[in-house]
Parts: sequence; C-alpha cells; structure tokens
Amino acid sequence: MKVSSVEAGEVPKGVVSASKRVKRVMSVIDFILRIVAAISTLGSALSMGTARETLPFRTQFVKFRAVFEDLPTFMFFVMSNSIVCAYLVLSLALSFFHILRSTAVKSRILMVLLDTIMYGLLTAGAAAAAAIVFLAHRGNPSANWFPICQQYNYFCKRISGSVIGSFFTVVLFMILILMSSISISKH
Repeated sequence: MKVSSVEAGEVPKGVVSASKRVKRVMSVIDFILRIVAAISTLGSALSMGTARETLPFRTQFVKFRAVFEDLPTFMFFVMSNSIVCAYLVLSLALSFFHILRSTAVKSRILMVLLDTIMYGLLTAGAAAAAAIVFLAHRGNPSANWFPICQQYNYFCKRISGSVIGSFFTVVLFMILILMSSISISKH
C-alpha cells in the first residue's frame, strides 16, 4: 500500500516557500515598526525633556515656571522613553538579521522577551506621566490641587503630546510582540 506525502507528514515545497515568504514579510514589517517606534520614543523623550514655561509675571521672591524636572514622574518618563529608544535602535540589527534569516527562532525568542520587558517599562512610564498630566489638566479639588494648564498652556500641550506619542509606541510594542510570537509559532 502506497502512502501519500500528506499521510507521511511531508510538507509540499510550495507550502514551505510560502511560509518563508510570510515570515520574511513579517520581518520587514517588524523592522519598519521598530524604526517608527524608535522615532516615536525619541520624540516623546525630547518633547517632555524640553518642556518648560515661565509665566510673564513674577513677584519679588517668586518666579512662576513649570519645568519637567520638577516632577520625578516626568523624569521617570523621560528615562524610560530614552532606554526604550536605545533598545529599539540596538534591536534594529537583530531585526535586520531576521530579514536575512527568516527561520531563526532562538533570537526571535530573545527579542520577544526583551520586547516584553521594554513594553512594561514604557507602559509604566507612560501611565505614570498620564496620571500627572490628568492632574495638570483637571486638578483635584478635594486635595486642593488646582489645574495648572490654564496658566501654563504651552507646557501642558508639550507634555500631553509627549504622553500621546508614548502610548502610540505602547501600541506598536503590542503589535511587535504579537508579530514575533506568530513568527515563532510553527503554524
């Protein structure tokens, strides 16, 4: 009795080349998303790091200004975005390697692990900064924290845009992790 190739567990050659093509396309998309994510984190870190505003009036002893360095949460945000940006730039080499060798599995597993760590760091920084930005816009009357965005309009626009850019990168990391996981799977 003759056994067909499907029953013997063999995969036709056309299916294997199609699978390699799909993995290569996913690797190219991964490379492009990493470049976009690196630019986004760099922009968020620079936007927050250069956010400062001084009001045109002052008293004899007090100068009214808002600087991101005044809040440790914003410092953490800038540091986390900078670390993630550096990681993304360094990971471009490994991502380019995956374009050349689409069957590499161990390096993809390493990338998923490191991507997940960076995803957590970026999410923590963005969420902490988002809480402070919310307080800057809305305030908290029961704690006698007044909204400062009515006076420091330029400063609030910069920090809000920075947080939005960081959350955009969080979404990109979700896509990167999912794509890498799919590339690792055998199906």
